[in-house]
Amino acid sequence: MSYLNEFLTFEHRSEHVFEHDLSKKPQFSTPKIYTANGNLDKRWYVYFSFRNPKTGKLERMKNIYGIANTYKKKEERLSVLTTYRKRLIILLKKGYNPFENNEALFKKEKAQAIKPKQIKTEVAPKVQPAHSSNEGKNQTSKFLEKPQPNSPTIKEAFDLSLNLKKNVISERTLKDYTFHANKFTDWLNESAPEIKTINQIDKAVVQTFLNHVLSNTSARSFNNHRTNLGALLQTMEDNDIIVTNPVKKIKVLKAKPERNKTYSQEQQTTIFNYLKKEDPILLLYIQFVAYNFLRPIEVCRLKIKDINVAEGLIQFKSKTNALEVKRIPDMLLEELPDLSGFDPESFLFTPDKLGDFWDTEENNKRNYFSKRFKKVVKEHFNIDDNYGLYSFRHTFITKLYQSLISQYPPNEVKSRIMQITGHSTMNALEKYLRSIDAAIPEDYSHLLK
Repeated sequence: MSYLNEFLTFEHRSEHVFEHDLSKKPQFSTPKIYTANGNLDKRWYVYFSFRNPKTGKLERMKNIYGIANTYKKKEERLSVLTTYRKRLIILLKKGYNPFENNEALFKKEKAQAIKPKQIKTEVAPKVQPAHSSNEGKNQTSKFLEKPQPNSPTIKEAFDLSLNLKKNVISERTLKDYTFHANKFTDWLNESAPEIKTINQIDKAVVQTFLNHVLSNTSARSFNNHRTNLGALLQTMEDNDIIVTNPVKKIKVLKAKPERNKTYSQEQQTTIFNYLKKEDPILLLYIQFVAYNFLRPIEVCRLKIKDINVAEGLIQFKSKTNALEVKRIPDMLLEELPDLSGFDPESFLFTPDKLGDFWDTEENNKRNYFSKRFKKVVKEHFNIDDNYGLYSFRHTFITKLYQSLISQYPPNEVKSRIMQITGHSTMNALEKYLRSIDAAIPEDYSHLLK
């Protein structure tokens, strides 16, 4: 079986398998997938048995792992092993025998697997300037694979993928996927109208589109388009709409991370004192970010019923959990008005008052308060773009860390902070603390003398 794992990881152009074509008295058992009952900490693999010519009995062969266990999501790992299983069945049907020398068979199959594709597109060696009116056009070759009558159109394929995704992702994520799918199809209609069906989409086509995005925006936008298109194309591969997801071969670009700076003590005090008079609603909004370490969009989600003043608890939908509960510190409880007279279903924050109804999307709400902060605070104090609402979360987590580090060892400090901030893992918290430079040491001049 020395060639087997190597061959199973080749990319195949055709993998249609019909298990009922297997011999009624096979020399091998139908390959199966072992998933360890869904436990990702254990190794998953494909296994099968083959009849030993000497004993005449079916004998268990070596497990086939490939690269499956490098994936950390169940659906991804299962998708890889399903592909291995299909390819193994094809090999067995073509005469693969683990008790014989299969070199001739593998040379033949390998030659077919790496044969140059008939689909051929070209990526421009240089990205055209952003001001070019012809940018992104004429980048695809005339040697594209012809549309296939049984292949869905581009729009049909993406619509189907979006429909399959809608019940397993959030509404916000679905909108992001839809936006990027539409942007891709619009670009195809304008720049490559000869591409009609989904079978014509390959790596070079997607790469050319992403280069077009990069020339107009940034590496971060390139990566966002790549991620969302890749997710939709992966759903197509998983459902046999396409043979393989071309985005897998496109590398993520190194993007400069965007980061909000931490406010100084003087800046924070000045802003809070100013807002007490100028905009108390905005101040309370910021205090939920600062004192309760919520993200701005999480504050926008808060309803009156989510705040349990009697027990000092707050529940909300976080970035990682459908429902998360946190302690409300006394300093924030003291800032809250009497909430008993408000409708429990009303939102805590709206443009004009607390405890009202606001029928718009969460992102619109977050953007509204970001713009309000810019107008009321940033423009007034001439604060640059490196500071924002999120900066208050960084500021007070830094305060928390520096206060605790004077009393406890680093590991205990991080354990205490983790309970307060809601980070799901210690690794995530440590990465976050590094990103905001929270662990700044005291003066060490005496150590250098």
